[in-house]
Amino acid sequence: MPNMSLKKNEMPSQKPDIRNKNFLEVALGYTQEQALDEAKRCLNCKNRPCVSGCPVQVRIPEFIEKTAAGDCEGAYQVIAQSSSLPAVCGRVCPQENQCEKHCVRGVKGEPVAIGRLERFVADWHNQHKQDAVHKPAPNGHKVAVVGSGPAGLTCAGDLARLGYEVTVFEALHTAGGVLVYGIPEFRLPKAIVQKEIDGLKAMGVKIETNMVIGRVLSIDELLAQGFEAVFIGSGAGLPKFMNIPGENLKGVYSANEFLTRVNLMKAYREGSDTPIQQAKKVAVVGGGNVAMDAARCAKRLGAEEVTIVYRRSEQELPARAEEVEHAKEEGIIFELLKNPTKILGDENGSVCGMECLEMTLGEPDASGRRRPVEKPGSEFVLDVDCVVMAIGTSPNPLIKSTTEGLETQKWGGILVEEATGLTSRENVYAGGDAVTGAATVILAMGAGKTAAGAIHRQLQGEMGGCPQA
Repeated sequence: MPNMSLKKNEMPSQKPDIRNKNFLEVALGYTQEQALDEAKRCLNCKNRPCVSGCPVQVRIPEFIEKTAAGDCEGAYQVIAQSSSLPAVCGRVCPQENQCEKHCVRGVKGEPVAIGRLERFVADWHNQHKQDAVHKPAPNGHKVAVVGSGPAGLTCAGDLARLGYEVTVFEALHTAGGVLVYGIPEFRLPKAIVQKEIDGLKAMGVKIETNMVIGRVLSIDELLAQGFEAVFIGSGAGLPKFMNIPGENLKGVYSANEFLTRVNLMKAYREGSDTPIQQAKKVAVVGGGNVAMDAARCAKRLGAEEVTIVYRRSEQELPARAEEVEHAKEEGIIFELLKNPTKILGDENGSVCGMECLEMTLGEPDASGRRRPVEKPGSEFVLDVDCVVMAIGTSPNPLIKSTTEGLETQKWGGILVEEATGLTSRENVYAGGDAVTGAATVILAMGAGKTAAGAIHRQLQGEMGGCPQA
């Protein structure tokens, strides 16, 4: 019998006053009983509107139907035909703005919890199946992938399944890109990311770390070494600052540095080689998911008070509603319609406060959101001893500056053909944040999949087909 409940099954999770003191995963995942019950809420629509909202075109009704029937492995295999990272996507994708946004059940109630079901199915597979990964027969072609984030891993996985010899070049000492340095352990356990990477290695993908493309090797040198195509998925790791006085004081971090120290370098562990100063009062400037991650990490590092400072209202917050809710539950303070104008320092050059202005909302700007306008005479000082700037990132210009003929947009994103990911350089493709600027994991995966298909068609000829979607 179908489940006609108007509400999703609740996600079990750690209690807020416990989880804000540890880095263990907040959401605990559905039980099998909950997953079966939630799967039965799906109407299995013939026109599959949810699929249209998925950047990698997972056959959602099909995997949910198998889940409802208790065939968890069958459900996983359906997802795996389209997605290289189902355990990751089930945790960090903004399903509410993608597949679940189009769910028919959402018209008169809550949509089917597609993301939670994807996570359940992927976790079930990882816990119960230890089958050897099938290594396809080599097809004699070599492809280089720059960056081991979601775009690079997806491109590498799709090509490896088709028999390509793929080498991934990662700038850091650990593979995974933003999945390991940007997203906190309590949202995405790193063991899950490592399992996905190990699966790619088992298929024959080579991963070389500490390889800064543009310094150690150039794109041209990769092509000269016999790689027939190169995919650039190097992300957007160059932090932005506000260019206000005091940003060079001790205790001011970019969110990239702060989160990398915490997530990749494990700064929360005693004796860490890359510690973060113990702050009592932390301000995080920004309103996206990265800002929520930084604020929640600061709380777990022992800060007594953590404040999100954002220049618009809660309605305009770009972060996922779930992340905002979790942050509030964990005691994060929200100073909305406020904007920093100066960071104050003491005699030792350390942060001792932050001057802010109150804002009001005017007419909509190019983003469609109402433009924040300063409120004259509303200055005040926020008592803080640490500031984290989480106002966005842009692609590192290193690859552009060392690759002749690679065209980029004014703000630094690599120019590509939308349908293929092909850049202005022959045999060089790009996708993910290196093209779009900071976006979502699933959009980067979609770009990696698109480029893999185009590379395959190029190297095999138009009759060669492309990876299954």
